[in-house]
Amino acid sequence: MDRIILSGGTPLSGSLPISGAKNSALKLQAASLLTSQPLVLTNMPELADTRFMVQLLEQLGVQVFWPKGSGRLSMHAEAITSSIAPYDLVRKMRATFNVLGPLLAREGHATVSLPGGCAIGARPVDLHLKAFEAMGADIHIEAGYVKAAALRGLKGARVVFPFVSVGATEHALMAATLARGETVLENAAREPEIGDLASCLIAMGAKIDGIGTSTLTIQGVDSLHGANWKVIPDRIEAGTYACCVAAAGGGVTLTDVVPSTLSSLLDVLSRAGVSIETGEDWIKVSRTPSSPLKAVDIDTQPYPGFPTDLQAQVMGLMTMAEGASIFRENIFENRFMHAPELRRLGADITVRGSEAVVRGVKELKGAPVMATDLRASVSLVIAALMADDETSISRVYHLDRGFERLEEKLSGVGVTIRRASGSDE
Repeated sequence: MDRIILSGGTPLSGSLPISGAKNSALKLQAASLLTSQPLVLTNMPELADTRFMVQLLEQLGVQVFWPKGSGRLSMHAEAITSSIAPYDLVRKMRATFNVLGPLLAREGHATVSLPGGCAIGARPVDLHLKAFEAMGADIHIEAGYVKAAALRGLKGARVVFPFVSVGATEHALMAATLARGETVLENAAREPEIGDLASCLIAMGAKIDGIGTSTLTIQGVDSLHGANWKVIPDRIEAGTYACCVAAAGGGVTLTDVVPSTLSSLLDVLSRAGVSIETGEDWIKVSRTPSSPLKAVDIDTQPYPGFPTDLQAQVMGLMTMAEGASIFRENIFENRFMHAPELRRLGADITVRGSEAVVRGVKELKGAPVMATDLRASVSLVIAALMADDETSISRVYHLDRGFERLEEKLSGVGVTIRRASGSDE
């Protein structure tokens, strides 16, 4: 099993390009099932997760063309040859569950395994299924599979989400594009990735109003057509590398970004003593290595609040800040699994339920640590950039799920980093 070995203590410099957003790309891939014409995505990140979604789409009959290194993915679902998404292809990644809505909307029926993915809480799919039931679908769960049918087609409905759910909003949005009549999604999530999905669907012929607000109104159409769409930049990747620079010190310009989507993180970094400059599509992050970081509290919230997907990264950064930071995780339970591994590097972290207290320490020491989920993995990278000696991070397949060419990008700005097999010493 591969691991990543890196050394801290070196200030970073240069520029670092940001890839297309994983959280957008996966749902855009599922949207290819809504049309019999080709959907072509550019700025497409090559990740374990996006490659895995391709495997599922091919199982359903989608013709896929994705030359390695091209960043250009073509998907053509001219005919759906199977409306069954089996357990083996859904259990490894939660986003694969989002083929249910498009299949149901286009074919009138679908059988999809209940999802798997990172072990960061239950994240039930009840809201997804209730939205489809409101649109007239008949839903049954048997032997770990969701069996959904709307043989006369989905119909427009008013769906009020009891709490903000990114996945349920995206899923219901896709299905509603082909439903008869008007669908209104209230208390909808407002993440930029939802806006990217909605804008792509409009380019495919969908009629959607309210993008960027908590109420989305969709007028169903008979069919969607193909389109060419550029995936938005990955704000979580950009935020992660911003934390890397803040940790190691130096100055790095992140390119191909949308700074406005990272306002909450940039505010946190500024309060922590990090210098931030922004332009139309770039962010420069700077910190003098001798200038101490200041402790900052974090409360995760739905967008535009502080993103849960950056909580672990900032916790890694705060391990050597002056003072104590309080982290309150309001989105997912069980999302402090990185804390014990950070403690192995010398961090002082106390976890009580959905709250963690991080007291800054004077030094961290490199040690063997283990990645526990996709975002937690990078908190270890960030802490390792501040640690003395080498840090070895195992189970890096978690990193491969969400960060394209991580070693290449970090080494390009001065990090001493390499990948090794499990037996490499």
